[in-house]
Parts: sequence; C-alpha cells; structure tokens
Amino acid sequence: MEWTAPPVVRTADLGSLGTLPERQMLEGWLQWHRETLMAKCAGLQSVDLARTTVEPSSLSLLGLVRHMAEIERWWFRRSFAGEALGDVFTGPEDGNEGLDGVDAGDAPRAFASFLTEVRLSDAAAAGRDLDETFRSARGASFSLRWVYVVMIQEYARHNGHADLLRERTDGATGDSG
Repeated sequence: MEWTAPPVVRTADLGSLGTLPERQMLEGWLQWHRETLMAKCAGLQSVDLARTTVEPSSLSLLGLVRHMAEIERWWFRRSFAGEALGDVFTGPEDGNEGLDGVDAGDAPRAFASFLTEVRLSDAAAAGRDLDETFRSARGASFSLRWVYVVMIQEYARHNGHADLLRERTDGATGDSG
C-alpha cells in the first residue's frame, strides 16, 4: 500500500500572533510555517511527494521535508545547543542538506525524522533566553532570537517553493495544501 502524508491540524493562528510577546510571536510564526510545509504535503502519496514538478529544478516536496529536518537540527541543536550530532540525511558539506537523493520509499522515515527534529528543536530552545548566544564554526556570534528569525525566513522561502510544487502536482493552492 502506498504511504500518504497525514492531514495537518493547525495549532498556530496567525490572527492571534499580532500582539503577543516577542518569544510567543516568534514561536507562533515558526510553528505556522512548519505546519504550512506539512499542509503542502498532506494527502499526497509518497510517489507524488518525491516528484519534481517545476522543471528544470530538482526540488520535490519530500526533498523540502528532508531539508527542513536538516535545517532544524543544524540551527537549534548543533549550532545553538552545541550538540555533537551527525546529519539526518545529508549535511552542509554536500551543499543541499537533504534536498537531493530523494526516494519515494523514504517518505515515512523523512516525515518521522522531520517531526522528531521539530520536537527536539523546541526542546533545545525551551527555557533559554532569546539573547543567549553561540559562536558559529566561523567565529560569528548569533543569538537564539536570530535562530528563530533565520528559521522563519528559511521556511517562508521554502514554503513558496512548496506552493509551486503542490500546485503543479495536483492543482491545490493556499495555505492548507
């Protein structure tokens, strides 16, 4: 039986984010973007998730899910929390962090890995001050606040890609798929 991406229940409401304190606003926007990526995939079978539909690009929805699992791990756990971890799929040295080498049969594992990385990223940031900093491998200093902002922009950029991929797959448009 072909695997199908599960439906998404929205937990982040953009309308309620406008007047929240900074931390809650950043967490809410990040959660909304995470859910948007999952909504773009919801209801599609693994073969459709792995399909490249915007030629000549090699992007696929499944590749984006894999990529964002890598990016969650990289910024929250490896960089900010300083955890000594390997890659989920592929790493920065290959330049694409999980976007390439997609196999439809890997969809269940990729989605499970993504959800695990989201949960562990949230745990790495829980209780930590937005002003807390870390040094990158190149010696630059970044704050947890910066990590939230860079993650929101990363999702926003790739959710735009996901919009095009989903529309070319089955015609679905909008934030819910």
